[in-house]
Amino acid sequence: MGESKSSKYYLSNPAAKAKKNAYQKEYNKKPAAKKHRAECNKGRKQLGLKKGDKRDASHTKSGKMVAEKRSTNRARNGAGSNRKLK
Repeated sequence: MGESKSSKYYLSNPAAKAKKNAYQKEYNKKPAAKKHRAECNKGRKQLGLKKGDKRDASHTKSGKMVAEKRSTNRARNGAGSNRKLK
């Protein structure tokens, strides 16, 4: 697993990991989450990004999707910031 603080925490706390996974399972069932996933998948397909590609489908401020290096995309707007879905 990774070397992040959260990764280490969940490795050493199986109960916390189980609780997180249970929450995530319910969260991912929400219609808004499904719609967001579908949009992201469609965008990746249009950009020609395959599994294991070193690039991400990055969302621009205008709402357009572009292929961008993973590290650049994931460092933007503060690492680990969560996107709230209703």
